[in-house]
Amino acid sequence: MSRRILLVEDEPGLVLTISDLLAAEGYQVETAADGPTGLARAANEAFDLAILDVMLPGKNGFEVCRELRQQGRDLAVLMLTAKTQIVDRVVGLKLGADDYLTKPFDPAELLARIEALLRRARKESLPRVLRFRFGNVAVDFESGEVRKEGLPVTLASKELQLLRYLIERRGKVVSRDELLAHVWEYQTGVSSRTIDVHVAWLRQKLEDYPQTPKYIHTVRGMGYRFSPE
Repeated sequence: MSRRILLVEDEPGLVLTISDLLAAEGYQVETAADGPTGLARAANEAFDLAILDVMLPGKNGFEVCRELRQQGRDLAVLMLTAKTQIVDRVVGLKLGADDYLTKPFDPAELLARIEALLRRARKESLPRVLRFRFGNVAVDFESGEVRKEGLPVTLASKELQLLRYLIERRGKVVSRDELLAHVWEYQTGVSSRTIDVHVAWLRQKLEDYPQTPKYIHTVRGMGYRFSPE
């Protein structure tokens, strides 16, 4: 699957130039022309990297970056700006940006920065959880064995994959688009409704009170969050 990049930039000419450059390198590029739209897409869809211009209408790139980090989104962030002051670079990095590139820039340098960020993200990817216990539930992801109060619970393969993905990102909000991308890998015919049904099945099998779940929470308008005790 090609890496997905979100470009948040309000200069049409630069959007076209960067989009064509990245598409030629095999990246899947999506765009947004203002801060609020860029924030909404980055927060609710599955992207590997966001390229944020600092000077954006509606909400500047610093604000977008800060809010993404506050929401627990861990995609790589590369800031673009025409400013050269050191203070702007410091502010961006302190707010959670991973790198900073000043306009005008060489296309080869932009590609090199993106490749480096994506390599780093792969190396820093979350470690695989082999076994996990929460409440009266014990899960062995290597063997696929699940027990609740010592009794075996049968989970389908996709239910187990979904549970593992949520547990590995425990405490963070995971959007439906991210689950579609990483658990279902955008399989044909799979919709967000499919995810909701699988979450409901997990709650029925693992929660003591499925209607008021203790561990697998719905975050309205955003997705799901696994919260251990």
